[in-house]
Amino acid sequence: MMSDYIHFIEGIKRKTGIDLGLYKEAQMKRRLTSLYEKKGFRNFVEFLHALEKDRDLMNEFLDRMTINVSEFYRNGKRWEVLQNKILPKLLQNKSRLKIWSAACSTGEEPYTISMVLSKYLPLSQISVNATDIDENVIQKAKLGLYPERSLAEVPEEMKGKYFINETPFYKIKDDIKKTVTYKKHNLLNDPYDTDYDLIVCRNVMIYFTEEAKDRIYHNFSKSLRSGGILFVGSTEQIFNPSKYDFEVEDTFFYRKK
Repeated sequence: MMSDYIHFIEGIKRKTGIDLGLYKEAQMKRRLTSLYEKKGFRNFVEFLHALEKDRDLMNEFLDRMTINVSEFYRNGKRWEVLQNKILPKLLQNKSRLKIWSAACSTGEEPYTISMVLSKYLPLSQISVNATDIDENVIQKAKLGLYPERSLAEVPEEMKGKYFINETPFYKIKDDIKKTVTYKKHNLLNDPYDTDYDLIVCRNVMIYFTEEAKDRIYHNFSKSLRSGGILFVGSTEQIFNPSKYDFEVEDTFFYRKK
């Protein structure tokens, strides 16, 4: 069974460029086994053959592989720290910030960044680069239509200002939508842009192996300007920040030296 999985990993890497070997094996295997069993396949070999022939199945597989759990203002206290402590510092010397929402899923995170920034800047001066490996979630993010539960943490004032209630959904308004630019990006393979003031990457690293995390943190560090900030998820504390040229700015916020 083990060699079947390795054969599967190699086949997927050839076909898509995505290296599943860099994700935690037990989690990934469990998720994919339940998918192929649901589809009526008996093992990874059969599943790989089907994926190579069926574009829709491949899209569904990519969706299952990337974990799209997201909501606006997730872990609200951290966003308050971003709003009240981190952003005022970053804005001391410049009125336009270069911002990246990495592994942005269905768009809640980059739109939240824009909403928080709108406390300080007109929307016309806000620009957020948002990337994800999964083209399907990028399409959903561009659509900007969300179930009410995704908005549980959104402050009432922001909900009224930036969303249109289209029961049972909420649609994000175009003026916020225009602040975010989406594109496909693989954190483990693709080149990183540089000179960012703020990189937000939350609740994604938990799925990667230590080796993959190490590589990504090094890349984030190179991507940030000196004094730039990396904002990570609430289960993703970096225990040796100095290894990546980071200093702790606040809990789950790291400043590039």
